[in-house]
Amino acid sequence: MATFLYRLGRTVFRRRRLALLIWVAILVAVGVGAATASKPAAKPFTIPGIEAQQAFDLLDERNPDAGGGGATARIVFRAPDGQRIDAPQNRAGVEKTMAALQGSPDIADASQPFTPETVSKDGSTAYATVGYLVGADLLPDSARDTLEHAVDEGRDAGLSVEVGGDALVTESSVGNGEIIGIAVAALVLAITFGAMIAAGLPLLTAILGVGVGIAGITAVAGIFDLSESTSTLAMMIGLAVGIDYALFIVSRYRSELKLGREPEEAAGRAVGTAGSAVVFAGLTVVIALAGLAVVNIPVLTEMGLAAAFTVVIAVLVALTFVPALLGFAGKRIFGRKDRKRAAAAAAAPAGSAAAPAEKPNMGSRWARFVLRHPVAVLLISVIGLGAVALPAASMNLGLPDDSSSPTSTTQRKAYDMLAESFGPGFNGPLMLVVDTAGLPNGQAAADAVRQKVEGLQGQGVASVGPVAFNAAGDLATFQVTPTTKPSDPKTETLVHDIRDAVKEVQADTGARTLVSGTPALNIDFSQKLNDALLPYLALVVGLAFLLLIAVFRSILVPLKAALGFLLSVTAALGAVVMVFQWGWLNELFGVEQTGPIMSMMPIFLVGVVFGLAMDYEVFLVTGMREAFVHGQSPREAVVSGFRHGARVVTAAAIIMIAVFAGFIGASDSMIKMIGFGLAAAVFLDAFVVRMALVPAVLALLGKSAWWLPKWLDRILPNVDVEGDSLRKHIDAKTAGTDAGSDRDAWDLDLDGDRDREPART
Repeated sequence: MATFLYRLGRTVFRRRRLALLIWVAILVAVGVGAATASKPAAKPFTIPGIEAQQAFDLLDERNPDAGGGGATARIVFRAPDGQRIDAPQNRAGVEKTMAALQGSPDIADASQPFTPETVSKDGSTAYATVGYLVGADLLPDSARDTLEHAVDEGRDAGLSVEVGGDALVTESSVGNGEIIGIAVAALVLAITFGAMIAAGLPLLTAILGVGVGIAGITAVAGIFDLSESTSTLAMMIGLAVGIDYALFIVSRYRSELKLGREPEEAAGRAVGTAGSAVVFAGLTVVIALAGLAVVNIPVLTEMGLAAAFTVVIAVLVALTFVPALLGFAGKRIFGRKDRKRAAAAAAAPAGSAAAPAEKPNMGSRWARFVLRHPVAVLLISVIGLGAVALPAASMNLGLPDDSSSPTSTTQRKAYDMLAESFGPGFNGPLMLVVDTAGLPNGQAAADAVRQKVEGLQGQGVASVGPVAFNAAGDLATFQVTPTTKPSDPKTETLVHDIRDAVKEVQADTGARTLVSGTPALNIDFSQKLNDALLPYLALVVGLAFLLLIAVFRSILVPLKAALGFLLSVTAALGAVVMVFQWGWLNELFGVEQTGPIMSMMPIFLVGVVFGLAMDYEVFLVTGMREAFVHGQSPREAVVSGFRHGARVVTAAAIIMIAVFAGFIGASDSMIKMIGFGLAAAVFLDAFVVRMALVPAVLALLGKSAWWLPKWLDRILPNVDVEGDSLRKHIDAKTAGTDAGSDRDAWDLDLDGDRDREPART
């Protein structure tokens, strides 16, 4: 592969204008496709295979009119202190609000606010539910304007009026996340390279890759019915890896130029060596993201595949667009001072004093420190990560609802008003669906189920609603209001108790009863994700483990990489619990409301962070492997890997952290949590696991770190990430050129002496 990529890099370098035109044409094509594509149809959030979803599916099949499927708004009215909501002047304000909604073409139905069920016992609060014809994502702005105008009518009458539900929920804003990430990336790149061209090149390629990826996703969203949230993760991952992959190739290109290579040759070698690492690093990320499909949750599958697509684009851009830009930059990839210094050195007379030896950089000094104290570094790192990971043991999972919204939002205010006036469980009622098809007396069976559930009053049940049948009489439903809020662990216990109780009725009557509603959906969803975590982890880590065995020609190095990842991802989950569940430093990160951790967070973090963690493993350890193959001792190979890779890996990690941390400013709590979790995971993995654990473990393992059974070595493909076969290929070409053969001359522009690398010891 290294030889193929070497040729590809040189070809693109020479035909840079053609490569530039091709990528511009691709960007224009997908941009036109995105601009003209139809929006995906609205679809509900579904979780195949769980009981709560089966209840919704059965309800849609037997009683589709009851399901609605459109946006909802629960308008909550509260009278001034000491007054009743049904007092004449307050009643007039409520009726004025409801009258302002009449005639709206978007409303399907609206309930009455003055019934025994919709007025609180103390008479201070009432509510009305408004159902819309379409989902919240398709609701026109005019419908929201009408709703807000109606609310203002009630407020003008002296009432406290708030709106829950999803009708007023608009597409979440990610704030200035991308701008902040790019700004920090530009600063880090400028410091790392000391040249504006070198700093701007990775940014330009990353923006191109993200533009092509997001536009491509938008163009096919209508065809594949993708949800609008799929592009958020794709933007995060695409921007981060796009900058990193270009950074590694540009850094290698600069190193090759410093060795005296001509620009075209340097570009070929950079793509052949660093480009090989980019391919396999990208492949691990793609495996981890695409592997999310095994969880069988549509929204998670879509997000994973969309993000994997942007990673593929980022790899292709790094291999075919970066060398083209290097062709335009040439030796201007260095700053003016560096170019003058190089020109002065080249013009020095042959007998002049030798240049001073290169001083050890920070990376090599750190590596030698770890090599002197491997046990202490290993223990401190493991104990530190373990301490941060401890809170993950008390993680409480759930889906976000209005209770997790900031206290300043109308949705949160409506939630609190209903909880105060009607009880904590009112915002999360359970819905029981009783299938009476084929039963001789469906009414008696449904009543038996209801009576059984009523027997749980005093054990978590606040009230049980009346039984309602569909038109065909073969499906009954009724609501159960818990005494505790939806995210309370006692509510989960109640759901399990109800399911155990109705099984007894099913044995007696044959009526199958399914428990659904928001609390049941949260419980089932979390359980499904927990059940899928270990199989998913085994699949992703197993495939990547095999890939890394082929890359590093070692058993212990990939094993160390996998175990280090488990430490960093568990510690990242612990950090998420500290901030978003316990509320530590919540004001610093703009977390207005603590609550349960999003159910998808563990498996999502595992998938994304595993791929990114393997990026740093590949880039850092590949340099060690290269030095070891070329004759250095295991300990010196570690130092060489850090001398050439630590600075670049550090810069790449800071950039990725900045990109992810920029999304902490998002208004959506889910995006905020994802941004924080990814930033924390990259920080812990890059600076603790890869920079401390890796050299400490390799120092203790010594030569055995690179051991591979001979039988396995024979059957594994030789991917040659370290570029050994490439070096032999170039030496062979050099010999052929010296002998007078100019065939394949485009492969080699240097003479034999200058092409050979200095001997390594």
